Amino acid sequence: MASIRTRKSQDGATSYFVEIRLKGYPPQRASFDRLTDARKWAASTESAIREGRHFKTAEAKKHTFNDVAARYNLEVLPHYSEREQKERKAKLDWWNERLKDYLLSDITPALIVQNRDSFARSENRQGEKISPATVNRYLALISHVFTIAVNEWQWLEDNPVKKVKRPKEPRGRVRFLDDDERNRLLQACKESSNEVLYLCVILALSTGMRQGELMGLLWRDVDLKKGNIILHETKNGERRRVPLAGHGLELLREYGKIRRLDSPLMFPSYTNPISPINLRSAFTFALERAEIKDFHWHDLRHCTASYLAMNGASLAEIAEILGHKTLAMVKRYSHLSDGHVSSVVARMNDKIFGGV
Repeated sequence: MASIRTRKSQDGATSYFVEIRLKGYPPQRASFDRLTDARKWAASTESAIREGRHFKTAEAKKHTFNDVAARYNLEVLPHYSEREQKERKAKLDWWNERLKDYLLSDITPALIVQNRDSFARSENRQGEKISPATVNRYLALISHVFTIAVNEWQWLEDNPVKKVKRPKEPRGRVRFLDDDERNRLLQACKESSNEVLYLCVILALSTGMRQGELMGLLWRDVDLKKGNIILHETKNGERRRVPLAGHGLELLREYGKIRRLDSPLMFPSYTNPISPINLRSAFTFALERAEIKDFHWHDLRHCTASYLAMNGASLAEIAEILGHKTLAMVKRYSHLSDGHVSSVVARMNDKIFGGV
């Protein structure tokens, strides 16, 4: 319960001392010049304590965003892969540069929106406008930071990013090579002066591995007898088994006979054995020779997914092969498997109604 005591100073000024004592909670005290303010504070604070809001609000007034960023860097980031740590830290540093001096209690949805819009109007290092997808990744990062501060550290009552609208992203890009384009590209890669370009493109097409995953492969993670690769560090933070088969496996077995002994990497740089090879210029030149436009290395992954869909793989199977946690990322290929879905429905109907 709250108690209010009147105090008089030596100069005759009156003040009101409020003390709130509730069982199971530390006492709360404050002084006011007006009795109405004292009563208002007592009522609101006692209500907030009973509802579990008061101490979170008090903590929010003690800590700045810089405090949150420092603790997140220290306690949360180490749980992610090295690559993920780097990406998250870059985004967190961007937010901290703009919010570091704000008390958590003063960080509102409007303040987040102001910075969101400023970021959306900016340009990246290549002079291109920031995409909605990139804006959403930055919002996702700061939302996670606040969620940790709310749920685990009890520094906030609520996550202000929850009330911030995220930009609508365009439908996922699906660019894959038709049979003629694929044959032209593979021929150009075969004729390349880069000895591993053809093998790397074949592996990318046959496994759906990301470029970073492929370039970071270590020989110890590859089982050429069983035909599989274990990826320890992936984009979603989980280990993934990648099956190897057919032409890609045969090429890799041949390549393994002449592997370099000065590096654990499967595809080390010619000049630095502890760094992966850079295939950018060789791949770009191969695309030019094959006369293929509007195509990037990451589109090889889209090719894998598209070919799987067109050959009857379900969305769940595609998601598992590509390493997606949900089906949302692979729904863009659903139209390519319409024939497969139709055949599944047809088989079901034949089975249950065939004898009617």
